[in-house]
Amino acid sequence: MESLLNHSALGDFILLGIFSHNQTDLVLFSAVLVVFTVALAGNILLLFLIYCDAQLHTPMYFFLSHLSLMDLTLICTIVPKMADNFIRERKSISFFGCGLQIAFFVSLVGSEGLLLGLMAYDRYVAISHPLRYNVLMSQRVCLQIVGSSWAFGSLDGLIQVVAAMNFTYCGSREVNHFFCEVLALLKLACADTSLYDILGYFCCIFMLFFPFSIIVASYAKILRAVINMNSTQAHQKALTTCSSHLAAVSLFYGAAMFIYLRPKRYRAPAHDKIVSLFYTVLTPMLNPLIYSLRNREVMRALRKRLSHWVTGCHK
Repeated sequence: MESLLNHSALGDFILLGIFSHNQTDLVLFSAVLVVFTVALAGNILLLFLIYCDAQLHTPMYFFLSHLSLMDLTLICTIVPKMADNFIRERKSISFFGCGLQIAFFVSLVGSEGLLLGLMAYDRYVAISHPLRYNVLMSQRVCLQIVGSSWAFGSLDGLIQVVAAMNFTYCGSREVNHFFCEVLALLKLACADTSLYDILGYFCCIFMLFFPFSIIVASYAKILRAVINMNSTQAHQKALTTCSSHLAAVSLFYGAAMFIYLRPKRYRAPAHDKIVSLFYTVLTPMLNPLIYSLRNREVMRALRKRLSHWVTGCHK
């Protein structure tokens, strides 16, 4: 802790960002703000519907509510600071602000990855063991799944922020990113970071491949169960049940693996910033749309709530 306080005296970091102030980047920045607004509205609305509608008080929507909470927190951790730096042209972030951003970012990305992985098990139980679903996915099991996702993600965030912020940063304070991303920050360290690189790599392998292996195993069993189904209607229902989750998994894991599992020689700051923008801003907007527009129960709950509001306004 003492070393953290000593390092903080070195001053603020400078976030170089992703946009300049030319006309094209102004349009792109405006688009990011629109996406941010849609993401906020979509995730808050989904949380509200799940909370208010008793028919959505099921394991799948319990997991979705926590996924929305993670997405909501993640986008609020990144975009407001990025927007503030762009508008005010300060581009600075304090030492402790940088540490908090790393802690929240790593924790939330890790938690979301684990939750998406464990949600695949929920889909497997729903399709392969529908009669035992309420027993196998009891309230206790659901709480264990969500609790373990938050716990392991937070532990990963704590480990990485303590390790990263205990390095000495000297010389340039310019972080070539639009938020305090660990890999971009470590390039400024005036110490050997090879041990941290190994630690971070193994953390990434665990936090990505462990849930990804659950997804692969679960969907392999789902596929076998679907092949054995004789009913076309059952096939369609199984496809509908899994398609939204598979879409969310593809968006999240595709971007995360591109960023953190590429060899160093293939990494370029411009590519990393674009892909990071994709899964820190775009994915939190798409997730509630994927799970609502493709879901009859959510759309039913939305129509019901809108009907109540319209009726109330005319009284």
